[in-house]
Amino acid sequence: MTESNRIEYKQQLTDGLEREIVAFLNSREGGIIWLGIDKTGMIVGLEEADAIQLKIKDRLKHNIQPSCLGLFDVLSEQRDGKDILKIIVASGPEKPYYLRKHGMTEKGCFIRIGSATEPMPIPMIEDFFSKRTRDSISKIKSHRQDLSFVQLKIYYNESGYHLTDKFATNLELLTETGEYNYVAYLLADNNSTSIKVAKYAGTDRVDLIESNEYGNCSLIKATKQVLDKLDIENRTTTKITSKERIDTPLWNPIALREAAINSVVHNDFSFEVPPKFEIFSDRLEITSAGGLVSGLSQEEFFEGYSIPRNKELMRIFKDIDMVEYLGSGVPRILQSYDKKCFRFTDNFLRMTLPNAVVENVEDGGSIGGSIGGSINLTPRQEQILYMINQDNKISYRALASELQINDSAVKKHLESLKKSGILKRIGGTRGYWQVSLPE
Repeated sequence: MTESNRIEYKQQLTDGLEREIVAFLNSREGGIIWLGIDKTGMIVGLEEADAIQLKIKDRLKHNIQPSCLGLFDVLSEQRDGKDILKIIVASGPEKPYYLRKHGMTEKGCFIRIGSATEPMPIPMIEDFFSKRTRDSISKIKSHRQDLSFVQLKIYYNESGYHLTDKFATNLELLTETGEYNYVAYLLADNNSTSIKVAKYAGTDRVDLIESNEYGNCSLIKATKQVLDKLDIENRTTTKITSKERIDTPLWNPIALREAAINSVVHNDFSFEVPPKFEIFSDRLEITSAGGLVSGLSQEEFFEGYSIPRNKELMRIFKDIDMVEYLGSGVPRILQSYDKKCFRFTDNFLRMTLPNAVVENVEDGGSIGGSIGGSINLTPRQEQILYMINQDNKISYRALASELQINDSAVKKHLESLKKSGILKRIGGTRGYWQVSLPE
């Protein structure tokens, strides 16, 4: 690739790096800077790339205003046996960004024009400043100031980091006046924010069969609990043929994880509305508040351009390895699902993951997950058969406990399945279940 409005090559680390970063932060699409590649695109490599990587992060942290933490990634790669660095820069939500030592002036503000970095004219600086986001969650004061962060520290320790006494400042959990902001509130051990995971028997919201709330704790812990719940719900349908065993989960696990985490990290919490997950018999719907970030088109969204709505959350989720790198989420989802799965409104973004459809196999029946053939089963009966396929000695009390329904309801479903000839009890109370499916 040649240099462009989104690509910049540098043979080595220079004093002008911050100017290029500022220009990409102020652009609509962000950009990528490659270190160790000359202007012709030839790979020359870097010596001590790891040390340079740390130096870049330190310089960007201290030399650019407003803070750009959470808006860039510095990745190490190897090409032709040589070390190079890739700096991914997102378009910033608090334009204009500028060099700290020169302030908000033509000497401090830059913009990308074609493949060049140019000083930003004063009228553009003033226009950007007048539109600067003032209602971001980092600027909203937490209504509670008696916050603790034991869970946050544990997650950082597990990722190999140790939070010092200045972690609130370093992670941007304070307002300009030094009080805990709404980011801190979301990450605190105790808060009133919870994420709902609802499950319905059919394709609409009429028959609610399960409703769970994950929250009142650190947003990281709540997110992990939601991921665990979705992993349980993402049951696998297995078909056995004369040649192979075919396992198909309801939803692609990689896309599912990306969609779930994106809905949390990019949710507009200033609405005080957390993301919502709804499981239907034919699909999963994930709804987050806020719609598209201002300045980002649908086309740019699908191409992976990143304007983090909550750069503080993005930075923290990346620190603890829940986010890989900027702009990676949507392209990963699109590897498995069509753009039509996304729906945009002014105030919400909804992603729909349809359940996988496993075609009938001529020489094999269906085992586990959704039962195939011409049997007319209720969603609850499908769940019961799936659990019996996983453990054919499971008791009706264990079924009732797992499904969170009473014993009598489970017994009625079991009797119905036995009458239809699908289910048979072998050996009485100490025996096991036998599932017999039609060819």
